[in-house]
Amino acid sequence: DELADALAALADAVDPTELLIVVDAMTGQEAVTLAKEFHDVLEGSGIVVTKVDSDTRGGAVLSVREVTGLPVKFITTGERLEALEEFHPDRFASRVLGMGDVVTLVEKAKQAIGDRDAKEVARRMRTGQFDLEDFLSQMEQLKKMGPLSGIFDMLPGAGAIKAQMGGGFDMNEKFIRQSEAIIRSMTVEERRHPEIINGSRRRRVARGSGTHPSDVNRLLNQFAEARKLMKAMAGGGGKNAGGIRRMLGL
Repeated sequence: DELADALAALADAVDPTELLIVVDAMTGQEAVTLAKEFHDVLEGSGIVVTKVDSDTRGGAVLSVREVTGLPVKFITTGERLEALEEFHPDRFASRVLGMGDVVTLVEKAKQAIGDRDAKEVARRMRTGQFDLEDFLSQMEQLKKMGPLSGIFDMLPGAGAIKAQMGGGFDMNEKFIRQSEAIIRSMTVEERRHPEIINGSRRRRVARGSGTHPSDVNRLLNQFAEARKLMKAMAGGGGKNAGGIRRMLGL
């Protein structure tokens, strides 16, 4: 009560244009109760729901909206600033129902990857010039789009695929972090020409990245397969699309 009264006094003093009430989707019914109590005192203008990174937490968004009567203006699906997104009821409903959210996915991709960068990467893929420096850059841009699991949730049918994979997505997040460490432990020459990485170089890279030589081998093999797949897809070889799963360590 004291906190609510203090916030009400502050709101009266500064006269804010927007007064958003932030609730945690993980707390379930408590989030609904908290939002209502603060709204009764502060007369908020909207709701921000955090940690909405699971289909099962969609109920918290609906409940808060129903009880307070306030519009949900933003949701977050992770801890970083990039995970804060404007709330679109139709897109959110589609995501919860397992139908994906391709529109938001495209918007995030445009924010993370500029048109010029995308065209240059596509050119390097087509011509077989795609190297480990490009691979590292793509992983960094992928991370800017938010948690991998959140990105995957925006694809149609993602829920069913994740259920089949079990804990596979945690492994993929780990694989990306590990791959970054391995590539950063290579010299510029090794990143541009991974074929020169022999046994002694692999052991050195493994020591520098805190991994095992077998982890370095795995990354190099998957990168080689990915590069072949990119060239095949550029040439219309869609029959090799199944290699995408192996490329991502699925």
